[in-house]
Amino acid sequence: MPPRIDFYVLESADDKARLIYACRLIEKAFQQQQTVCVTLDSPAAAEAFDALLWTYDEQSFVPHLLASSDTTRAGPPPQTPVHIGCAMPVAADLLVNLGHDVPTFYDRYARVVDFVDAEPARRDAGRRRFAKYRDGGHTPDTHKVSA
Repeated sequence: MPPRIDFYVLESADDKARLIYACRLIEKAFQQQQTVCVTLDSPAAAEAFDALLWTYDEQSFVPHLLASSDTTRAGPPPQTPVHIGCAMPVAADLLVNLGHDVPTFYDRYARVVDFVDAEPARRDAGRRRFAKYRDGGHTPDTHKVSA
């Protein structure tokens, strides 16, 4: 079955607002007992998002792990509901794309969430991702968000 693809379109051009919205969405998925794989463009971006997910809301708790931490342990990855910095597929219910490109493995997930905001370069990259999903035979849903 092809993945359901949702684009959240934020009015703001503030990158932190986009990332905090992603944190809220990930927290909601965790509360619904879903597992999540989060893709970003670099290890530094993954580390920054890891820190933000711990601190964005002092009332929030979302257990997560940097994907790079998975490879330092012997045996299978730990049973953590949220993996951040997935450069390769991790078994999960939801793929959250915070990168500039469409992950090559996106079609292995039941649902893909992507974000677009008003910053010109990120908006253009979001449009290219939307077109790539559509060209791949998918019909992404868009949701306007005022964060």
